[in-house]
Amino acid sequence: MNKTKPVSLSIALLPILFLITLLSLNVYYYGDDALSGANQMTLLLSGAFCSFLAITRGTPWSKIIEGIRSSISDTLPALLILLLIGALAGTWLISGIVPAMIYYGLQIVNPTYFLIAACIVSAIISLVTGSSWSTIATIGVALLGIGKAIGMSEAMVAGAIISGAYFGDKMSPLSDTTNLAPAMAGVDLFTHIRYMSYTTIPSICITLIIFLFLGLNIDTQTSAGDISIIQNAINSKFNISIWLFSVPAIVIGLIIKKIPAIPALFIGTILGGIAAIVFQTEIITELGQSNNYFQNSFTVLMDAMARDVNIVTENSMINELLSTGGMNGMLNTVWLILCAMCFGGSMEASGFLNKLSTSFMKMATNTASLVATTTGTCVFFNLTASDQYLSIIVPGKMFSESYKKNGLAPENLSRTLEDSGTVTSVLIPWNTCGATQASVLGVSTLTYLPFCFFNIISPFMTMIYAIIGIKIRAIKA
Repeated sequence: MNKTKPVSLSIALLPILFLITLLSLNVYYYGDDALSGANQMTLLLSGAFCSFLAITRGTPWSKIIEGIRSSISDTLPALLILLLIGALAGTWLISGIVPAMIYYGLQIVNPTYFLIAACIVSAIISLVTGSSWSTIATIGVALLGIGKAIGMSEAMVAGAIISGAYFGDKMSPLSDTTNLAPAMAGVDLFTHIRYMSYTTIPSICITLIIFLFLGLNIDTQTSAGDISIIQNAINSKFNISIWLFSVPAIVIGLIIKKIPAIPALFIGTILGGIAAIVFQTEIITELGQSNNYFQNSFTVLMDAMARDVNIVTENSMINELLSTGGMNGMLNTVWLILCAMCFGGSMEASGFLNKLSTSFMKMATNTASLVATTTGTCVFFNLTASDQYLSIIVPGKMFSESYKKNGLAPENLSRTLEDSGTVTSVLIPWNTCGATQASVLGVSTLTYLPFCFFNIISPFMTMIYAIIGIKIRAIKA
């Protein structure tokens, strides 16, 4: 057996450069569709390239495959959570829980305080759905139209929508990135969310104050027609009741009681199904298309948890929001994570990741510089790899051991990954997130960027906490 050769920084960077090159081609040729398979294949090809380099330098194949196995094994809880999230989203849709939150959320829209209201409504819907993309593409489009109708700057309105949507996405246990960040850092989902709230809540509060100030200094015209149309469309399909909020209240209670994520989400899914049977008999009958209500309930709930379900109203805009992919809708993300773990596992087993981490760590002499270096690395991957998932995955794998060696609990890393990786992706025109939202809203990335206050403040907030030394948790002895 050949002796493994020492790894140089230039060699360790080759798989990263290979990955970035292919991802850039994916964005150029596939655009938003890159996440449907091209990026997954790119991760596998990059893992293969990394493995080839490692083998030529003396690393045995058995060590590489063991590294990949270990990486995939570490993400299994996150993968189960993602599948449960798909099931929960399905039952919460057909039960009317999500539509009810949209319905009541829209009632807080007032022309005088439109910017702050748009931010709050987007935050509520994104928090419930766990998706900033679907929030922006549906209610976001409606809010932008309303804002333009009352004479608001489309850049400001877009910034308010995106700020709220990404706050909700970050704080929602239904979000894929909110599950991905703690999986990379090795921390429980709800521990991550609670710890992230220390920086995220101040960031959104500052954002809301700015939007309130801007809104109070802009003349507006009253126009609530679009809101009424959306509310009427929801009301025509669902039995909207305040009692539907008892289900998310119970789930929140379970989270507060520190019930693990998997049983909490499973209970939320079952309760959503029960609520659908009790409150939405017409939806169950319409989707089941049978004279037997028990049969309809069984098949509709199974379909809602497992595969695509679409609620059709007279309003085409709201129809896009009233759809879910169930567990099936999460398979692309699961696929992406598995492929990313193949790449990450081969990078780790080959020693390339350790070499990169060691090189980056030379810039991190204390807690503040470590957090700043992590933040900069996340932004770097958003700029170069053009994908928010990779801006979490690669730095997460890269800095995991560094945080442990510095005596820092893993939630410090997971929080930094979200504060800098997730939210900055939408600020970059050639990133999949930035390109998508610019296309959906019809407002260029660089036009709305100055008004995405939450996305701009978040990475600075996490660095300020590190510099001041507040809410920096040490590893328990």
